[in-house]
Amino acid sequence: MKKKHETFSGKYAWITGASSGIGEALVYEFINRGAKVIISSNDEQGLERVKAACGGRSSEIICVPFDLSDTSDIANLVERQMKIIGKLDYLINIGGISQRARIDETPMWLDRKIFEINYFGTIALTKAVLPYMISHKSGHIVATSSITGRFGFPLRSAYSASKQALHGFFETLFLENKINNIRTSVLIPGRVRTNISFHALNSEGKEHGKMDEGLLNGITPEKAARIIIRGIKRNKREILVGGGELTILYIRRICPWFFFRIADKLKST
Repeated sequence: MKKKHETFSGKYAWITGASSGIGEALVYEFINRGAKVIISSNDEQGLERVKAACGGRSSEIICVPFDLSDTSDIANLVERQMKIIGKLDYLINIGGISQRARIDETPMWLDRKIFEINYFGTIALTKAVLPYMISHKSGHIVATSSITGRFGFPLRSAYSASKQALHGFFETLFLENKINNIRTSVLIPGRVRTNISFHALNSEGKEHGKMDEGLLNGITPEKAARIIIRGIKRNKREILVGGGELTILYIRRICPWFFFRIADKLKST
């Protein structure tokens, strides 16, 4: 892999959702910029593939597979890694799951499952890592929301709600920890050409299994990763990731009546 300017030389980053999509692309960006990286997802084979793809830098990758829907052992998992690396500079929470089901079709157990992965899984890992960052008086924690984390959207009720909840948590985390020099960023992706719609859950909790039309026209994960790296370097509180579809965020804020007129007619994001 071709080395870029080593912005993160000597730094450690932990990336969830690292076996595909934006998470995988971020692994390569961090490695190419000199970081050492812990990579996690529930796809152990996918993690090993990503590690192998780093070629000569693969020795600087640590694979730590775990499932965000079960964080019962997360404190021990984090403690074991911290004993190995000593200090974590970046926690990049990318892992999550989407939804394709109407509210009246979505059973409560599915709402809870989506929240367990997107919200509770993310904050469990964050809470386990936070004391170590506080002890070093430094660190940067990134969470992944969505443009639908800023407004409701058809077929995304639990997904949208779980992403909106992350904003409240991570804004509070930042305000409480400015004194500890802990920075936070929330990613707001629009259309990125990943497999998120393939793995989205329908009303039966099964995978949607197809690419949404809107995502076909999205930016690549590689471009998304470059935007995210730039935002992290600039210490941005919110990092918008996507193309023209991000305009809907400004429409929702400035002209909400127009948003509600057109939202149900928009192509899937």
